[in-house]
Amino acid sequence: MKMQLIYPTWPRLEKQTQFHLPPHGPVVFAATLPEYVEVDFIDENVQPLVYDPDIDIAGLSVMLTCQLPRAFEIADRYRGMGIPVLFGGIAVMLHSQEVERHADSVFLGEAEGRMGEVFSDFRQKKMKKVYDYMNIFPDISLVGTAKRDILKRDLYNYRGIQMLDLVHASRGCRFNCFPCCNGFLGGRQFRPRPVETVIKEMESIPNNRLFIVDNSLAHDKAWLIELFTAMKPLKKKWVSHPLMDDDQVLKLAAEAGCWYVYQAVFDTSAVIENRIKRLHDHGIGVEGTILLGTDDHDETYIKTLVDFLTQIKIDLAEFTILTPFPKSPIRKQYKEQKRILSNNWIDYTCDKVVFQPKNMTCEKLEELYNYAWDTFYSNGGYQTKMGELFFKVIKKEILDKTYRRYNPREKRSFKKTKPS
Repeated sequence: MKMQLIYPTWPRLEKQTQFHLPPHGPVVFAATLPEYVEVDFIDENVQPLVYDPDIDIAGLSVMLTCQLPRAFEIADRYRGMGIPVLFGGIAVMLHSQEVERHADSVFLGEAEGRMGEVFSDFRQKKMKKVYDYMNIFPDISLVGTAKRDILKRDLYNYRGIQMLDLVHASRGCRFNCFPCCNGFLGGRQFRPRPVETVIKEMESIPNNRLFIVDNSLAHDKAWLIELFTAMKPLKKKWVSHPLMDDDQVLKLAAEAGCWYVYQAVFDTSAVIENRIKRLHDHGIGVEGTILLGTDDHDETYIKTLVDFLTQIKIDLAEFTILTPFPKSPIRKQYKEQKRILSNNWIDYTCDKVVFQPKNMTCEKLEELYNYAWDTFYSNGGYQTKMGELFFKVIKKEILDKTYRRYNPREKRSFKKTKPS
């Protein structure tokens, strides 16, 4: 049985450097499929989609709300050709009723241990319209190594630099941050994978640089200590979302190869300043994720916040406009307050205003968004600052003899270099 698995394109942040990481959802999903399913994976962000009339089924893996319009175009085209379409992914769980109108079948929830049923039904021509496993989580031990061999790895490099491979060590998040949908998607209970399983997957990845995509690495100190201790001999260099602000954890994370973290900067407090300093003291870089347009933001506050980022010497900053995604706590609040201005999902890219801000006009918030990017990067653009972070990690790799130079002329290959 042949499946074309498609990851649709979407509009990128205009201010951000255009690069593409290998997507995580499709490779995790592919690992759950029965052996008789042959997968032809198309990441439309790095390669053109060719509609194949000879496939048995088309699969749409959709992570982002702003991918949905393109996903619907693809699905409608395939269904018009008489080829059934199966949808899955984060955005599908957030927009399930709308997705149903463009699908032969919709899968909701985590796929481990469930695809045998779905494809058995398909072979018997009795596939259900909806397979609803929301909040019915599989045993975390069923989560195995993602099927990364479906990726065309040579497409994921930027100016000769191989992009990071994505991996996850846990699911679920006990935090309930107001703009986030994770509580709805993965549940409020932290579900760590067995450390030996995570290490086995990391060892299987040829890339020396990883992005640990867990919602947060700040849940369970004992598990983090076990994980980072086991990771240290791998000598991988990795990026993650926030780390637990604990001396022992930070020290072990640095020793295990933590390169930089994404850290939410939500105010100009001494708490944030100290957290950035402690990360830097351990040799860990910081990319601040800064949400603009919350109800306590006005023009003066946002300008002060941008100045604060420069003052605390944060390495990178990614500014986004607050976006009320479906199933997030803030969406419910704004809907009750009749502040949602648009449900045009192509605009849900986090750089457009789709709600009514409390303390300014939509136009002023967009103006301040551009001001934040332009002001923070006035003395060196995003590429320059990212280059500085790459230089630091290359120095570390040379010291521990793990630096590998990607050669784009030799597909899927790396060349080791001798330490200087």
